[in-house]
Amino acid sequence: MKKLSRVYLVLVFIVLYLPILYLIAYSFSQGTTMTNYHGFTWQHYRDLFADPRMLAIVADTLLVALLSSLIATLIGTLGALSIHRTSKRVTRDVLLSLNNILMVSPDVIIGASFLIFFTTLKVPLGFTSVLLSHIAFEIPIVVLMILPRLREMSPSLLCAAADLGATTRQQLNKIIIPFITPGIMAGFFMALTYSLDDFAVTFFVTGNGFSTLSVEIYSRARQGINLEINALSGVMFIFSLLLVGGYYLLQQGNAKRRQRSQEAAQ
Repeated sequence: MKKLSRVYLVLVFIVLYLPILYLIAYSFSQGTTMTNYHGFTWQHYRDLFADPRMLAIVADTLLVALLSSLIATLIGTLGALSIHRTSKRVTRDVLLSLNNILMVSPDVIIGASFLIFFTTLKVPLGFTSVLLSHIAFEIPIVVLMILPRLREMSPSLLCAAADLGATTRQQLNKIIIPFITPGIMAGFFMALTYSLDDFAVTFFVTGNGFSTLSVEIYSRARQGINLEINALSGVMFIFSLLLVGGYYLLQQGNAKRRQRSQEAAQ
């Protein structure tokens, strides 16, 4: 059974990563299509970094992702704290249900709703509309990442702090925030990933003068696959690996600090 599980896991990883590796492999091909491999070259990467439009789109995509993730993490953290501190179960369940609406709704419906909303308010479609849309659908993700950490926190910690004269602000800064930091970091990285990955919602709310990587790749793919897109896929794959590696290192650092704190307390 254990051997079968390993085989299944290997097959899953092959299915997930083989198409990505296939795209990256052809980014080094001297040809212009993915029909045949014509030898090794860096030309498509040189074309990519010499394309000012694509570089501008990459910069805009990263800017939207970072800003929306930071703002969504801040709002989501406050929202998770508010939901956790709600004493009435019915009210808490209603708030959680409202929070989860954007998680379970189809992206096409969400994108169309945002389009109607911005059009009604006469908000220009472009950077602002994309940023606001990304913040909106990232907040529920952050809330769901932080709430489990809040539920794991023992109420006795806050009671002991209050008995020792700690104010609400001190409890928040010295106890709550440090305890839920792993959840906050997980929420931030998940929000960042969703922002970089989103296409459906962004497609509806982008204007003529603004685009993101997902929308640009879709537009170019309709005209025929250019191996410059393969090169971009390779760069973004490496960027994703760096994000995952950075998140792993942060998690390991937090785990080591918690372990040292526990050893010092003992």
